[in-house]
Amino acid sequence: MRLSVFLIGLLLASPLAAAERAVMPGTGSLAAAIAGAKSGDVLTLTDGAYFGPVTVDRSLTITGPRGAVVDGIGQGSVVTITAPDVTLSGFTVTGSGRVNQDLDSGVKIVQGADRARIEGLRVIDNMHGIDVHGGRNANVTGNEIIGTRSPRMNERGNGIYVWNSPGALLEGNAIRYGRDGIFSNASADSVYRGNVMRDLRFAVHFMYTRNTEVSDNISIGNHLGFAIMFSNRAKILNNLSLGDREHGLMLNYANNADVSGNLVRGGTKKCLFIYNAHKNLIWDNRFENCGIGIHFTAGSEKNVLTGNAFIANREQVKYVGTRNMEWSHDGRGNFWSDHPAFDLNGDGIADSFYRPNDLVDQILWSQPAASLLIGSPAVQIVRWSQRDFPATLPGGVRDSVPLMRPLTIPVPLEILAYEAEAAGRWTEGNYDDTDADNLSAH
Repeated sequence: MRLSVFLIGLLLASPLAAAERAVMPGTGSLAAAIAGAKSGDVLTLTDGAYFGPVTVDRSLTITGPRGAVVDGIGQGSVVTITAPDVTLSGFTVTGSGRVNQDLDSGVKIVQGADRARIEGLRVIDNMHGIDVHGGRNANVTGNEIIGTRSPRMNERGNGIYVWNSPGALLEGNAIRYGRDGIFSNASADSVYRGNVMRDLRFAVHFMYTRNTEVSDNISIGNHLGFAIMFSNRAKILNNLSLGDREHGLMLNYANNADVSGNLVRGGTKKCLFIYNAHKNLIWDNRFENCGIGIHFTAGSEKNVLTGNAFIANREQVKYVGTRNMEWSHDGRGNFWSDHPAFDLNGDGIADSFYRPNDLVDQILWSQPAASLLIGSPAVQIVRWSQRDFPATLPGGVRDSVPLMRPLTIPVPLEILAYEAEAAGRWTEGNYDDTDADNLSAH
């Protein structure tokens, strides 16, 4: 008798097994299936159209093949998640509204919808792709996100928008077209890793973001690669910026960042732009074949640059300030491809220091018309005097222990093909209204 009572009590205390339900295509079928499901159920879609929008207000898994298309028919966000522990997997999401102010999205994850998992979806032709808007610890992995191509890039939506959503993991997503690939605003403690972003305004854009890692991402043919703005303690590690027009990497009011292992190559303007950024450690990066290797503004202080390679940039350094700045650390400087140096003792350190700029450079930056006199005897005398009489130098950057060999950062073969496809596009004039130097526009 006691055993029977115990078994009955155990059965009553146990949750019912999760049900797996097949959902047929059609108008209202997915919304009805969600309304009739219990937390923990699995809804399986099949090839065909499911018309939305829909709201997932309980902890469900919704899965299906790419041929299963959830279509918002131009009304708001296609799938809105309001419950915790929801998984969306495999199918296609399309047809959001076009109201940018409302953040119309393919998938929207709101506050309280914690631990959402968005895996392997195809998210196409939505205002914003995936909007993580307050939900904590979201996993957004392995999705293909293709944005809109309206004529004005700044009026498009973002591939993935993260707002006040700490603990997010964005990994292995392929993002193309739209405005920014990943836009992180007022968020923290997240990881953005292994994403490939093409044909965008910014690949990754930080505003007021802290303690977040950006690693192993690839930016190709965008207006700007990685824009870290008004943010603190970012880790920018092992990323590739290939053929990005304005800057490969920008630190704007960004402090205490670790920037290492990144390759920036083939930008028509600046590989690295540092603007009012402080206490950043920039080491073991490769900046190659840009208009300017590094543009460093006078308001940036207490930054360390060591172990970097500056290769074949038309101008290696642009620094307009008059303070003396040492770009080396603990006896290790940087490699400069235009430094004709010897290493007689074979220790890997050049036997002469490197100074990228002189008084003539500063005059040319402030008075471009003076370039007409660049070959004149007077200018050559000024340059000769600064080489032989350093006291006449106006201040600026010096690397006392430049390296003799650059570090190498390999690029996967399939990525080289994308880089070749993007090469030369900025000389054709087929770009729109973005201006990455107009910081107020961000």
